[in-house]
Order: sequence, then structure tokens, then C-alpha cells
Amino acid sequence: QSKRKAAFGSVGRRIPYRILHVINQDGESLGNMHRAEALRLMDEHGLKLVLLHENVEPPVYRLMTGQQIHEEQLKLAEKKKASPKSGVVQKELSFSSAIAKNDLETKIKQIALWIEKKHHVKVTIRQAK
Repeated sequence: QSKRKAAFGSVGRRIPYRILHVINQDGESLGNMHRAEALRLMDEHGLKLVLLHENVEPPVYRLMTGQQIHEEQLKLAEKKKASPKSGVVQKELSFSSAIAKNDLETKIKQIALWIEKKHHVKVTIRQAK
């Protein structure tokens, strides 16, 4: 994901590819062109070149305004916040409803420790006969 975030920044003049596929700020394809032509367009319109897809031939770049780049970065940040964290640990605790008071207090302390460590806690209570 760090690669993806870095992709939405101004590339400037450091473009390692000779031939690029360029998309204008409105999303219309301008076709394949030489790096120098793309830089000339960038300067003429006061826009910035941003790498969209690197793993295709030729790589896809888009001409964007600073505002568009900022909005894309905000969208990526929102997606990152919304996606579940891969490092979340889930703890599970199961006990009977006939548990003794001191045993219950011990389990409550354990649950409190897990919550402090930001673990997800699942508690299952079985009904005693």
C-alpha cells in the first residue's frame, strides 16, 4: 500500500519511461506519446503528471491539478482507514453461567488486559444445567 500512496504524488520531471500513455485531467485518453511531449503538455496547462499504472506497457500517467491529487490522496486515506487491520488479534473466552465469583473476577481482569492491548474479545457464556 505504501507503493500505491507514493503513486499519487506529483512525479515532476523524473519519468524513467520513454513512451507513456497519457490521460488528461478530464479522464480522456490522449494516447501514447514520448516523455518530452508529455512534459511539454504538463508545462503548457500548468498540471502535474501522476503515475497511475506502472505494470502495463506503456505505463499510464495522468495530468492532474494539485486539487485533484489532494482529493485522490484523501480517498486513499479513507479507504485505508475503512479496511480492516490485518494485525488485529481476536481473543475468545468461554465459561459457564455457574462460575464462581472469584473465577469471574479473574476472567474480567484478563478481558480488561486484552481490551487495553486493543485486541478484539469474544465472550461466550454457557448456561449451567
